[in-house]
Amino acid sequence: MRQKRRLFGFFSVALVGIFLLAACGNTGQADTADLPQVPAAEQNEDVAELQANVSQAAGNLPTDFTISIYQGAGLQAGDEVLFSELLADGKPVVLNFWAGLCPPCRVEMPDLQAVSDAYQGQVLLFGLDVGPFTGLGSNEDGRNLLNELSITYPAGTTADPNVVREYGILGMPTTYFITPDGEIHDTWTGLLTEEKLSELVEELLAASNS
Repeated sequence: MRQKRRLFGFFSVALVGIFLLAACGNTGQADTADLPQVPAAEQNEDVAELQANVSQAAGNLPTDFTISIYQGAGLQAGDEVLFSELLADGKPVVLNFWAGLCPPCRVEMPDLQAVSDAYQGQVLLFGLDVGPFTGLGSNEDGRNLLNELSITYPAGTTADPNVVREYGILGMPTTYFITPDGEIHDTWTGLLTEEKLSELVEELLAASNS
């Protein structure tokens, strides 16, 4: 059975981890006065802000959908997360629709990897495998292509067939440039070179910070 995660869960686990590490670092009796204290009100505000970000992003997207992770994004293979939860991290997202048996997808992947590396921490580049919905390969074909090309940027798939229709995928690959609040800034159908993708990422960053 796949493990299902939510970003809100990561936040709660992180807080617990801080307290436990602090306690373990003291070989004598733990002095709670020395432990970092995060007021409950602040914790609730942070969670509420995350929830608001997810809600806003989901409301602006053509459709929200569940992603089953192949790799990356701070998740384990098989974990599931809503796309809007990735946006809630506060970074713009480059969403690349691809497939394991799509020749142009294969050609552009190394360029996508180069741009993902160059803009790490500023933009999340995510590859969504829609091969089963486009007749261009199975999920296994998709994972095999990632391994063959040594691609490490975050990638996954979805079981929701409505995604292809709602995002108007008329050719492969197709790439969406999305601000953190879920607004579609730009789209590109067809192969992207490193130079062109970098140009579009710069425009996305400018739109996200304006």
